[in-house]
Amino acid sequence: MGADRLPGVVLRDHVRQVPLDHDDPDGERLEVYGREVVAAGREHEGLPWLVYLQGGPGCPAPRPLGRESWLSRALDDYRVLLLDQRGTGRSTPANRQTLPLRGGPREQARYLGHFRADAIVRDAELFRRDLAGDGTPWSVLGQSFGGFTAVAYLSRAPEGLREAFVTGGLPGIDAGAEDVYRAAYPRVARKNAQHYARYPADVEAARRIAARLREHTVRLPGGGLLTAEAFQALGLMLGSGTGSHTLHHLISEAWVTGPAGPELADAFLHAVEGHLSHAATPLFAVLHESIYGQRSVDPRPTGWAAARVREAFPEFDADAALAGDGPLYFTGEMIYPWLFDTDPALRPLKETAQALAERADWPDLYDAGQLAANEVPAAAAVYFDDMYVDTAHSLRTAERIRGLRTWVTNEWEHDGLRVSDGAVLDRLIKTVRGEL
Repeated sequence: MGADRLPGVVLRDHVRQVPLDHDDPDGERLEVYGREVVAAGREHEGLPWLVYLQGGPGCPAPRPLGRESWLSRALDDYRVLLLDQRGTGRSTPANRQTLPLRGGPREQARYLGHFRADAIVRDAELFRRDLAGDGTPWSVLGQSFGGFTAVAYLSRAPEGLREAFVTGGLPGIDAGAEDVYRAAYPRVARKNAQHYARYPADVEAARRIAARLREHTVRLPGGGLLTAEAFQALGLMLGSGTGSHTLHHLISEAWVTGPAGPELADAFLHAVEGHLSHAATPLFAVLHESIYGQRSVDPRPTGWAAARVREAFPEFDADAALAGDGPLYFTGEMIYPWLFDTDPALRPLKETAQALAERADWPDLYDAGQLAANEVPAAAAVYFDDMYVDTAHSLRTAERIRGLRTWVTNEWEHDGLRVSDGAVLDRLIKTVRGEL
C-alpha cells in the first residue's frame, strides 16, 4: 500500500485477515487493521517495532495528526503500529448496524465472546510475524485496557515480546467484576469530594439540573434520553487531568431563559451528548464488564456488577441526594443496564448485552504461573490517584510479574500518557533500559 505523509511522520496501512476464533483457524475470518507510523526520513531504517494497544475496551487506536504527544517520543526509537483492536475503527466494526448480520442477540453475544484481550493478543501475533518476522519479538505499549491486554500478552505469548510498557493499566488478575467495583466506588466518591471542594457552587448547580431531569423528560439532540442517572454518568470525566474543570464549565452554563422560563440550553445538551453517546464506541459499553470475567477467579456471570454493587454506596443515589441537601455524586467508569434504554446507539444491543452479562464461563485471561516466571523486560506507570484502575489491585499484580518495575506517581491522572508530552513513555523506556 502507498504511504501518507503528515507533519513529521509517514503512515502506511496494514490489513490482515484473522480467524474470528483462533482455535478454529479454518473458520470465519475478520479483517483487522493497523496503521504504521514512522518518523519522516527514517522510513527505510531497520527500526524495531512498537505496537500500541489502546484503552477501552472497544476503542480504536488514535488517529495521528503528526508527530505529537507520546508518539513523538516513541518515534525516536521505534516504528509504531497503531492497532485497531477487532471490532473497532477499521477492524470489522461491531455495532448496532453490523451486528444484526450475525443473527439474534444470542448469536451476537457468541460472536462478541471472541473480542476480549486473549483474541487481541493472537491478532497482534499474526501482525508481528508478518511485519517484524516470525523469530523477531517486538515491543508493546498498553494504555489502560491496552495495559490489561499487554499483561495478557505476557501471559500468553511472551516469546513475541522484546519489552513491555504499561500505563495506567495493570489489571487485578485475581479480581472479579464485583471486586473491581467495590474498590471503584470509594475512589469515585473521593473524586466527587475533590471536585466539589474545588467548585463549591457546583453542589447546587448539579442538584438543580438533576431535579429538572426528575421532573421533565429531556431529550438530547440525537434522540437520547437524559435522565438524572445519565447526568451522573458525566462523572467519567473526573478521572482525567482536566475533567473536573470541564465538568464545572459544562454544568455552570447549563441554563437559558426561554418564553416558559428557565430551561436546559441546547448548547449544554449538545455538549452532554458528546460526552455520553456511545455511537463511536459501542463495544465499550457492551463488552465492559466481560473484561473482568475469569472463571477461576469468579465463575458466576458478571451480571451487571456495577449496578449491583452500587446499592452498597447510597451516596450515589440521586433521589436520596435530592431529598436531602447533600451533593449529587457523579459516577465513573461504570456501565449500567439502563444505558441500553437511554442511548440510541446501544438500544438495539440491549438483549445482546444482557446475554453477555449472563455468561458464566469466561475463560481466564492471565496465567499467574507464566507471569511469575516472566523474562520479558517490563515497566509500568501506576497513577496513585487513578479513578479508573485501582492502585492496590495494580500493585498486587506488579508483585506477581517477575522483573516488572513500577513507577508510582500522582503527577498525572489516568490520561498521563497522552498529556505528559512523552514524559511518561520516556520514563518507562529508560526504566527498562536500566538508565534510571
